[in-house]
Amino acid sequence: MKLKMETGYKNVEGGVCAAAGFSANGCNCGLNPDKEKNDLGMVYSEKTCSTAAVYTTNKVKGAPILVTQKNLEATGGQSRAIIVNSKNANTCNADGEQKAWRMCELAAQQLHIAPEEVVVASTGVIGQVLPIEPIANHIKTLAAGLSPDKHGEAASAIMTTDTVKKEVAVEFLLDGKVCRLGGMAKGSGMIHPNMATTLNFITTDAAVSAPMLHKALQETVKGTYNCLCVDGDMSTNDMVCIMANGCAGNQEVAADGEAFQAFQKALYLVLLNLTRMLAADGEGASKLLECTCAGAPDLDTATAVAKSVIRSPLVKAAMFGCDANCGRILCAAGYADAEFDVHKIDVALASAAGSILVCRDGNGIAFSEEKAAAVLAEDEISIRIDLNQGEASAKAWGCDLTYDYVKINADYRS
Repeated sequence: MKLKMETGYKNVEGGVCAAAGFSANGCNCGLNPDKEKNDLGMVYSEKTCSTAAVYTTNKVKGAPILVTQKNLEATGGQSRAIIVNSKNANTCNADGEQKAWRMCELAAQQLHIAPEEVVVASTGVIGQVLPIEPIANHIKTLAAGLSPDKHGEAASAIMTTDTVKKEVAVEFLLDGKVCRLGGMAKGSGMIHPNMATTLNFITTDAAVSAPMLHKALQETVKGTYNCLCVDGDMSTNDMVCIMANGCAGNQEVAADGEAFQAFQKALYLVLLNLTRMLAADGEGASKLLECTCAGAPDLDTATAVAKSVIRSPLVKAAMFGCDANCGRILCAAGYADAEFDVHKIDVALASAAGSILVCRDGNGIAFSEEKAAAVLAEDEISIRIDLNQGEASAKAWGCDLTYDYVKINADYRS
């Protein structure tokens, strides 16, 4: 999948270690019986970081989220490290917070920092007790192996049903200084967010205050991760965390202005590309779907329509079957929580194979089924909706719904 970049921002390698001062590692500690797959990861900064995070709004929250929230509150939005495991979500467990805090203590002991300076996260099966012994037995080796070159090991440690690692990083200028911002993400199923999705860890060597970091993250998540849907299920452990250590040497971004906008653009590009990667790797997916709603009276309307269409199981199934069924798209747009005139809607479908108009003024029109099938046979499909009622536009991302999604989730625990 080709990355989306803009002038002044260059894609670089390194993921969470692209930024100066960060190192990472991953290993198999035994939570995952497949010894070839990492299940424990760590990210560390040589300097204290301004830190911000957003979390799932599911009422059922993983214990690691509750502990991370307490830690960032205790430190005033500062951290030094991340400890994360896969295979077990440590959610809906009576001893969950105790185990999550113990993970912070174990990491802190090896890194010689305070346990409150550790961000902790878990992903995997919900409702199974997390054994702490495997983590305790491997934490020393994990910390000893920290390196800027081990970003891929950490990225693989957070994978569950993911089929590929998700890493993106960009280079840009702030205050005349070369800065980098990069991250890693995991997520394949149970994705329909509100304020965050999956597990996402972002690092930057730019100097940014904790309040401005939080502002940038909250605003950027709205138009990226919050417009992502694989299956309509919101996870209990969703988290997006960003750490800024200031190693680039720029003047701290502490207020709105040109520097903040440049930083936020870098964050947007990384989150945008990670969002697209997450959508493309949805459980069982064969196609990346991007829905654009243009011509809306306001941004909220555009976003609501785009998300409604991208969430629809019937639209997803039609895209899998290469069926240009505009009725399903109009139906999903029609039950969006937004007000607009359905008699003005145009709908087109596009891909690398071309584009085709399938609806005009809210009504289906004649088109070539052969051309439509060719357009929808590509692995990246664009659903383009024009409400013709304003200037606002928004995008949402998802994937098709295939037979394999049911197979994967029918035997998830086994």
